[in-house]
Amino acid sequence: MKRTYLFFFLYCTLITILPQVSKAQSIGNAKDNLDVSMQSHYKIYDVVNKKLIQLDDLVNSLKPMDVIFFGEEHNDSTAHHLQFEVFKKLGQIQGAAYALSLEMFHTDVQPIMDEYLKGIISEKNFIKETRAWNNYKDYKPLIEHAKLNQLPVIAANAATRYTNAVTRSGLESLANLPSSSKNYLAPLPIDTLTGPYYEKFTALLGGHMGSMKVYQSQNLWDATMAWSMANFKKKYKKYKILHLNGRFHSDEKLGTYAQLKKYAPKLKTTNIACFSADDFQQPNWEKYTHLGDYVILTDPQVKRSY
Repeated sequence: MKRTYLFFFLYCTLITILPQVSKAQSIGNAKDNLDVSMQSHYKIYDVVNKKLIQLDDLVNSLKPMDVIFFGEEHNDSTAHHLQFEVFKKLGQIQGAAYALSLEMFHTDVQPIMDEYLKGIISEKNFIKETRAWNNYKDYKPLIEHAKLNQLPVIAANAATRYTNAVTRSGLESLANLPSSSKNYLAPLPIDTLTGPYYEKFTALLGGHMGSMKVYQSQNLWDATMAWSMANFKKKYKKYKILHLNGRFHSDEKLGTYAQLKKYAPKLKTTNIACFSADDFQQPNWEKYTHLGDYVILTDPQVKRSY
């Protein structure tokens, strides 16, 4: 009788595990096949060495870096594919450990992020309670990869309620927050980084800013993301970081990139600017080299994710 129960238990265990293993293998194979099919839809340019490189070359060149900024256009399907590939391939480097940092999640939902990564809460609750972006499906493969491999994910950004407060009343309004709320934000004073970044920001808005407070909100985002990464590196020295943000935050090594250099000047950092371009077929690389250490152009003919 005991042997019958043992066989039954083993049978139930196997029929539960084997489909999961098979599914994981299928996903891995599908991703590998997808990478092959996507190779004609992106071009990677090494700015320092002034040459086109392959994805594996990019990953190998990133090895010495403590923090890698990957600047995206949020609806660029090819960029999202490449982010996953870079994160996966970085994890295959012997002796290296990488954390993922995301603009797309706010610092106040870090406990919920950690609960999901540990498998404690459902995906439905995770998506709802972290206020995940509408295009969460674009970042889901990265989150699931981190979950499967027990890698940290940093919810790096300042919550919208705080940036809205700054837009209304300026950075000084944050001084009135309860101390428990201040724990979610970069500490005051926050450097507003006037100069090239300010000029770039006002140009983006067509010169009609209306108020310095809008620009201060942008700097709160930048500073909080940088502060989140700097704090993480202090606590967990063994991890390097792949940080994803809209490319305005890191192009030309301004914004979040510049803020991180203030918080942690000794960290080795690099940035990738990734975007679709009309001259994708025959790029004028000199037009883009000021944007980062690596420039990735994506095919504008590939359907956007939204």
